[in-house]
Amino acid sequence: MSKSEETRKKISETALASFRERGYEQTTLRLIAAEAGVSVGNAYYYFPSKNHLVQELYSRVQEQHSKRVISALKGEPDIAKRLRIALDLGLDGLEPYHSTAPGFLSAAIGPTSAVSPFGEDAAAPREAAIEVFQLVVDGSKNSIPSFLKKRLPHLLWLAYMGLSLYWVYDLTPGQKKTRTLVRKGSKLFGQMLPLARLPLMRKPITDLLDLFEEAQQ
Repeated sequence: MSKSEETRKKISETALASFRERGYEQTTLRLIAAEAGVSVGNAYYYFPSKNHLVQELYSRVQEQHSKRVISALKGEPDIAKRLRIALDLGLDGLEPYHSTAPGFLSAAIGPTSAVSPFGEDAAAPREAAIEVFQLVVDGSKNSIPSFLKKRLPHLLWLAYMGLSLYWVYDLTPGQKKTRTLVRKGSKLFGQMLPLARLPLMRKPITDLLDLFEEAQQ
């Protein structure tokens, strides 16, 4: 690893630790530079703004999620169980940030926010997250109609975003309510999926998928 790479990694890890401990509002580039032992100018060179540090957080969390899911899904053919694994591992990765998550939510919730997970700057970690659910779908042995299979990973990612929002507000020990929602919701998904093969269900399901896509445009 070059000196430049080492410096960037040090700044990144210092920032992630600060996000976990202090939250979004209290983490600044000047503070990160001081704790990382680099000049402020050097910190700005690698991360021009705090928003870039947030995107680094998104990327790092998603990278870890993807690696864990790839390993954990091996040998599991049932899509409901695969979905539960992916969701639980996603929440595991978010867990260290639960106490500071409301600050990130406040910063990201605006329609023009630079740290929104739906924004252009978050395209790379977002696509990586959708790819996780692509793995969930592609590796299953369940029979899924082609019209749904192509669009299902994106729909599952949207469900994961909604679950993450619920998790932020879940103050039960270990976010027990959210974990219960994952367990029961994944099971229900597996039970309802065969209905998609019924001819009369194709149009309402397609209309629902179209509605979700239109809402994001």
